[in-house]
Amino acid sequence: MREIKKLGFGLMRLPQKSANGADIDMEQCKKMIDLFLERGFTYFDTSYVYHNGASETAIREALVKRHPRDRFLLASKFPTFQMPAEERVEAIFHEQLEKCGVEYFDYYLLHNLNRYLYPNEVNACHLFDYMKKWKEQGKIRHIAFSYHDDAEHLDRILTEHPEADAVQIVLNYYDWEEPFIQSKRCYEVIRKHGKQVIVMEPVKGGALARVPSGAEHILKEIDPCASPASYAIRFAASREGVLAVLSGMSDLSQVEENTGYMRDFKPLTETEERALKEVKAEYSKTWKYRCDDWSALDDNLYGVPISGIIRAYNSMFIQPDPYFSAELNYYKSFRSAYDPAFETGDYSAQTAKIGGAFDVTAALREAVKMQFENSFQSYMD
Repeated sequence: MREIKKLGFGLMRLPQKSANGADIDMEQCKKMIDLFLERGFTYFDTSYVYHNGASETAIREALVKRHPRDRFLLASKFPTFQMPAEERVEAIFHEQLEKCGVEYFDYYLLHNLNRYLYPNEVNACHLFDYMKKWKEQGKIRHIAFSYHDDAEHLDRILTEHPEADAVQIVLNYYDWEEPFIQSKRCYEVIRKHGKQVIVMEPVKGGALARVPSGAEHILKEIDPCASPASYAIRFAASREGVLAVLSGMSDLSQVEENTGYMRDFKPLTETEERALKEVKAEYSKTWKYRCDDWSALDDNLYGVPISGIIRAYNSMFIQPDPYFSAELNYYKSFRSAYDPAFETGDYSAQTAKIGGAFDVTAALREAVKMQFENSFQSYMD
């Protein structure tokens, strides 16, 4: 196996011939994979559900059949959020091996764990026990899971399952300290447990590929030739313990660009780190709802961090597709910890505390409606 470089190829946004997610442009896909390997990169990430189930088949045709098995690392994921009866678990796993055309996965993940799925699906159906058995059988090399929830529940999972080798989380400079995503806090939990970090959404669904006009000069003054996306991916790759930063590349030009600056990866300098904090501040100026004291929203009858809900709502709309934003993976899990009456409460006192910057009651209801109705999770409906 060649040296493991930190850029990973996420197989969720492959080029398509039509609007049908399963209609993948295989010829372009082959060229993209060939270039990725040619430039020394090895990590590929797919899933049972990507491209309406066609991503795993595509990787078999474009990668597995055309390149030696020791040239690449392949990760796939069990569809935890579509949990079938336990007697189907083995069949689904072996179906994935067959679809990918491999005898083992280098990394195999439980897909999209959170505070609800962990006790009600993962533990109830003994999924970690299955993973340990498959590892003993040589069918997977590393046990892992992807995660969309807060740091507290992540700590519980890793404490109870030290057999996990890696965790995949949303990590980018925009979400580093955002209260819903909690990139920094989740990262710190993973490292506390001594596990590897796999990064998803380093460019936040494409939002960080084009910075606000007020921030363009900040990055250009450092390097006029570097793209905004390159800073975002390098931010993630600069964290200690990161195994791979996944980029959902959709065409050959994106592979060329990303592998170009990551081929000889250089961690961010202190100057670049400071610049990205300034860029995040410019993004905040584009939010629909803004105030000077977000903590004032959280001093309410229900003890709910209202600020996180509204900030997440703001963040959805800086992304090219708000209805496919990472935030939609969080809300229903979040609300399960509180009295649902908070969603229809009166927050006129909070509106006064922020000097009427916006109507907190109206903003919250708007944010709740959007995040609840469009959530990726259906198990709490």
